[in-house]
Amino acid sequence: MDSVHENEWLMRWREGRIGFHREAAHPALVRYWPRLGVPGDTKVLVPLCGKSLDMRWLAERGHPVLGIELASQAIAQFVAEGEAPASRYRQGDFEVTRQGSVELWCGDFFHFHLPQAAEVGAFYDRAALIALPEATRQRYAFHLAQLMAPGSRGLLVSLTRPDNAGPPFSVEAAEVERLFGANFELVHLDDAEPEPNGFRESVWSLKRRGPY
Repeated sequence: MDSVHENEWLMRWREGRIGFHREAAHPALVRYWPRLGVPGDTKVLVPLCGKSLDMRWLAERGHPVLGIELASQAIAQFVAEGEAPASRYRQGDFEVTRQGSVELWCGDFFHFHLPQAAEVGAFYDRAALIALPEATRQRYAFHLAQLMAPGSRGLLVSLTRPDNAGPPFSVEAAEVERLFGANFELVHLDDAEPEPNGFRESVWSLKRRGPY
């Protein structure tokens, strides 16, 4: 994320402009995650996680969760809204907050590297790709592929909208295929009904390709 969009993201959290936050687990996660066949003890990476309740849903099903978030306000709110005690420590460039089986790494996703991802075996992206401007999405897809071992699975929720505004940004199916197709096996699972504002979500399963 470039500095302009980083500042916009941080300002949204400071001002409470987080209309993208859902007060329950995302229906696509609930419906499609079990179909991926990810073992219950697999650690799940959640990039640009905000304070998403999807992380608690995954944790309740046995997954250790590693969320990465730039805004410290999001992490503080996630912890405050939980019941378990939290611990904090540093890991490289990141301040890490752990609550139960959820680790929240505060910092830049692009500074998260392979040694730190050694235990990660799956990922979930409901709001990361669509939060990034077009110029950054290719970098994001490549970096995500670098972090995931061959055979790792993930669930992606993309979005299209009738205007060119954002975030969230409109990412058409052809762009999803172009961004991820080289490194992941892609399956288009579903298109949701359009919302009143014209937003329409699409759901994808991804499997990291192995070496040829």
